[in-house]
Amino acid sequence: MNLKIRPSKLSGTIAVPGSKSHTIRAVAMAMMAEGKSTINAPLISEDTLSAIRAAEAFGMKLNRGDDTVWTAEGLAGNLKEPTGVVDMANSGTSIKIFAALAAQKNIKAVFDGDESLRSRPMKSLLDALDQCGVETSSDNGKCPFSVKGPFKEHKKIIVNGKSSQYVSAMLFASAFSDCGETIDVVDVNEQPYIGLTLSWMKRLGLQFEAAEDYTHFEVPGGQKTKGFTFTIPADFSTAAFPLAAAAVTKSEIDILNLDFMDVQGDKGVFVLLNQMGTEIKKMGGKTTVKGGTLNGIEIDLNAMPDALPALSVVAAFAEGTTKLYNVAQARIKETDRIACMTKELQKMGVKVTELPDGMIIEGGKPKGAVVESYGDHRIAMALAVAGLAAEGETIIRGAECAAVTYPAFFDSFKALGADFTLED
Repeated sequence: MNLKIRPSKLSGTIAVPGSKSHTIRAVAMAMMAEGKSTINAPLISEDTLSAIRAAEAFGMKLNRGDDTVWTAEGLAGNLKEPTGVVDMANSGTSIKIFAALAAQKNIKAVFDGDESLRSRPMKSLLDALDQCGVETSSDNGKCPFSVKGPFKEHKKIIVNGKSSQYVSAMLFASAFSDCGETIDVVDVNEQPYIGLTLSWMKRLGLQFEAAEDYTHFEVPGGQKTKGFTFTIPADFSTAAFPLAAAAVTKSEIDILNLDFMDVQGDKGVFVLLNQMGTEIKKMGGKTTVKGGTLNGIEIDLNAMPDALPALSVVAAFAEGTTKLYNVAQARIKETDRIACMTKELQKMGVKVTELPDGMIIEGGKPKGAVVESYGDHRIAMALAVAGLAAEGETIIRGAECAAVTYPAFFDSFKALGADFTLED
């Protein structure tokens, strides 16, 4: 499906959906808990539905109701062996967390996903599980792969932290395993996402010791947790797109229900856009953002790799030069986001220099073009934002992938005044 975009001025109010990261962790922990868990205001998207399918494959029963509240009966850690392949579709977070949780039990589980997920590296997770005595097999370190537990003994293991998801998966699994683990992390990246996992462990009463820089963890094994009630906060990774849209179109909009006390790292995008020239006011449950003259800055994006597509678009409209750096892990997301955003912004007439770990962007006045989403939801939404302020018409091929994290993206933006037209 193609999305046709024309320059637009935005106004009004938008409520972004709940956090994908929180929702996936909530489903996984509801599976491991004893008793009933209640998840309020979950994100309903392709990735979170993948997490539900995985939990159900291991025996959990979850009632979605009208999708405003999910209730789950936990398995108290007693996972059953899946009868078939656990299909995780496009969800990289889910496949790592559920694979590690399965691996700490005496069962075999086979995991697979779509073409995008099959392209992403899983070797770092499989190597960590191998160190725990888990039997693994894979397609050259990628999907499809299998795990056969349990964890054999408590010892020191080394986890590559190029993606925080490897670390989060091993932290959760170690706590529920019979033996626990001592974890050393090399090449720590995306620290706020590790912090989000630790916040869930604290919430559920799971014990651990963590070095301040997240390079070392001590996780006792054999831990149990009870069912819980949790309300999913709004997703700051998603909120980056209406924020960016207001910035580049010099519009004023209100974004509802953002909790700046939450541990999500991508709330830092609001700080960065404020530094670049966007006015931001927080009042109660409403955050008002107003675009102005944008100026280029240098941004260490290591903690917020998912923000690269949106920030590269903002940089394209800023005066001067913006440098996004220390974010090499953006190359192993749904796509190589550095290479893809470089190519598509260049199609729009933007001067971009691709770096091994980021991008240098010379701001100006991008022009409409026919661009590609690469099946990546964040690239699709970022290019849609660019089209709202570019000269002329922009067409995004494969824009329907935005539904991975934001199923209502098109309707929500049209309600703000975005000139969006979907075409088959």
